[in-house]
Amino acid sequence: MTNHTELASHRRLPAAVWVLVVARGVNRLGAFTLPFLAVVLTVELGASVAEAGLVLTVFGAATLPSRVFGGLLADRLGRRLTIVLGLVGCAVGQLWIAASGSLWSAVPAVVVLGLTFEIYEPPSQAIIADVTEPADRPAAYGLLGAVMAVAAVVAGLFAAWLGQWDLRWLFVADAITCVACAVLVAIALPGGVKAAPAAAAVWRDRRLLWVLGSGTVFAVLAMVIVFGLPLTLLDRGVSASGVGLILAVSAIAQVAVQPVLRTRRLQALDDFQAMTLGYVLLGAGLIANGFSQSLPAFLAAAVVWSLGDLVLIGRALSVVAELAPEHARGRYLATYGLSWGVATAVAPLVGTQVYAAVGPLGLWGGCGVLALVLAVFQPTLRRLVRSGACPFG
Repeated sequence: MTNHTELASHRRLPAAVWVLVVARGVNRLGAFTLPFLAVVLTVELGASVAEAGLVLTVFGAATLPSRVFGGLLADRLGRRLTIVLGLVGCAVGQLWIAASGSLWSAVPAVVVLGLTFEIYEPPSQAIIADVTEPADRPAAYGLLGAVMAVAAVVAGLFAAWLGQWDLRWLFVADAITCVACAVLVAIALPGGVKAAPAAAAVWRDRRLLWVLGSGTVFAVLAMVIVFGLPLTLLDRGVSASGVGLILAVSAIAQVAVQPVLRTRRLQALDDFQAMTLGYVLLGAGLIANGFSQSLPAFLAAAVVWSLGDLVLIGRALSVVAELAPEHARGRYLATYGLSWGVATAVAPLVGTQVYAAVGPLGLWGGCGVLALVLAVFQPTLRRLVRSGACPFG
């Protein structure tokens, strides 16, 4: 009876949420090209390793304003049009790379891809906030994240199959999924809120800055998992290919637990109480990584930290959506999303340095303790967000 009730409540999510989930899942199936970009630049286009590294750095730098553009356009042009523009821009960049005959032709294509790469994120998140009630947002955001995680695993298998012929076809396939996603969004999604006063004082909202700070630490912990797990598996004598299985189990766990997000007991928790639980789960899973000596142990740890991730991502986005004025949701969500750009730059450096200094037990133990500190911090964060106060000025 409970399972039937929970599944029925998922079906009551607005149609726009399901359309967005399907569209983003389709798009994610093609998002497997980035790991192969350096190979295309060096093998296909004759770039040196140093030149390829510089081009990838340019791409990374271009993705930072991409999310900001997405937030601004979402609030000014509307959510649907912004998503379509971002996806079409990605398709143009991907096809340009596939058609490039020289490095100097590929460089501007990579810049175009970077500048459009994350435009769709803020309007996608804003649409969910526009069409759902606050109580339903964590489950809606969690569903979106879980479907994208599963699609990413399938995408890896697709890439392994398609890459047997010509790596350029990977970029063509990614462009096709971008266009398919854009068409589905253009046909089936509402235009959403568009906007607003000429400026929203996003960076002057201290409540958002506190949430951004906490979210950036969380994002760093999440990215350390990506970069640190392969090293840890090798250190413990487990094949690095086990990372693929771990990511698959993580994605499956996030889908399987979706009904739990809709239970009355979990919905009765406010966002900060739920994030406390999420950080405890994340911390326990990270500490378990440090003690794991076999693939089954790492898989069990992955289930725990994946559940923490799922709770945290959904609830954090719900907090930001609730803080934002309706006309500025795109910009608020884009600002919060910058935490992942920071984490992508910081986590590889910090993670590898800590790993080299104290080993896997020290790395995962330290990350787990940091997650538990964030759990303890959540009641204070609730007071800061609700009062808008800032003790430092």
